[in-house]
Amino acid sequence: MSDPQNIQRRGLMLVMSSPSGAGKTTITRALLEKDADLSMSISATTREPRPGEVDGKDYFFIEKTKFGAMVENGEFLEHAKVFDNYYGTPKGPVDEALAAGKDVLFDVDWQGARDLRHAARGDQMSIFILPPSHEELERRLYARAQDSEDVVKKRMSKAASEMSHWGEYDYIVINADIDKSVAEVEAILTAERLARDRQTGLPEFVASMSGEDE
Repeated sequence: MSDPQNIQRRGLMLVMSSPSGAGKTTITRALLEKDADLSMSISATTREPRPGEVDGKDYFFIEKTKFGAMVENGEFLEHAKVFDNYYGTPKGPVDEALAAGKDVLFDVDWQGARDLRHAARGDQMSIFILPPSHEELERRLYARAQDSEDVVKKRMSKAASEMSHWGEYDYIVINADIDKSVAEVEAILTAERLARDRQTGLPEFVASMSGEDE
């Protein structure tokens, strides 16, 4: 009889977005540390590596000519030009992970989330992280002591635009308490992993219990 703990499943694409300061980075780091079946998506870029960055770990660093060829061949789930450089999510590594039952985490803005939704409807689910209030978001940005007052104001202005897209996401987590928010995202991930269509080994498992595989 099949082991219920080893039912084959297809992995999923966990897409997460939030305005700066809402806590998405802290949540994603906690998830990656705790879950061996979850890995971060690695983007390809045409920009030069920065000190300490490793090819294949931080980014796939490729030349513009090759990037263009990959776009023409449909090898990206999504891609965009940012200033003078190009960024994109290669399909290959993601498809391999999903087929192996591994989940891939995407830290993208609402535009990237929209592109991924259109590129992989059945494989992706999305979560938007909201701050508990406008005042708390502003407090967190100032508390980081990383940006000038002018930059904080710009981030707050951008946050309003970003949060207007909350309705495009499958789930909304309001991050008032980081431990609770991590637990909520873990609960969402667990539920999505149990979705009937993702458990590709269910037919064989059910057949084994009825004796049909004997």
